[in-house]
Amino acid sequence: QVQLVESGGGLVQPGGSLRLTCAASGRIFRINTMSWYRQAPGEQRELVADITGGGRTNYADSVKGRFSMSRDNAKNVVHLQMNSLKPGDTAIYYCNAEIATLLSMSYYRNYWGQGTQVTVSS
Repeated sequence: QVQLVESGGGLVQPGGSLRLTCAASGRIFRINTMSWYRQAPGEQRELVADITGGGRTNYADSVKGRFSMSRDNAKNVVHLQMNSLKPGDTAIYYCNAEIATLLSMSYYRNYWGQGTQVTVSS
């Protein structure tokens, strides 16, 4: 019923930039908070940033000042602009969204994308 598809990952040198995109599609009634998580090898998945339906953002301390999240409600799309990338940012980045579908308009469920690899290396 609902799909989240991430794009924009890749290999970048330290200090470089990448822009991730997550697009939600399907029988969507409304989307609440959308988030980016990441998981490095051998590590737990961690929250990177999130944005409410009203546009309020929240960032992990490790990315504050370097990453910026934005949202296009009309297109059900979020972006994560990542600047001044460090090797420690290397991970699979996952999109998450709280979505109410047309079949269940009052119930929000968490959906996940398949992830996109970000590698920061010289």
